Amino acid sequence: MTPLHLIGQFVRERMGAIPLTVVRGLFIALPVVILIWVLSLPREETTPPENTPESNGRRGWTSNLKFGAALALILQIIIYALWA
Repeated sequence: MTPLHLIGQFVRERMGAIPLTVVRGLFIALPVVILIWVLSLPREETTPPENTPESNGRRGWTSNLKFGAALALILQIIIYALWA
């Protein structure tokens, strides 16, 4: 066996020792943390400036990208919680 085989076997054994409930919790916790971060972003960071082609003259809830991102993350959290 080469040293790389020994390192790989060591890592595999350590990863196999982690309980799956912990892995599932971390798998669900990551999108939750990202959701909290997205919701805490200031409105100025998630909407295009007033007089740019990106704004397209739109104002209102559709121009704020937080809502779409939050919806996608909530759906992802639900799916992971039910089927992970």
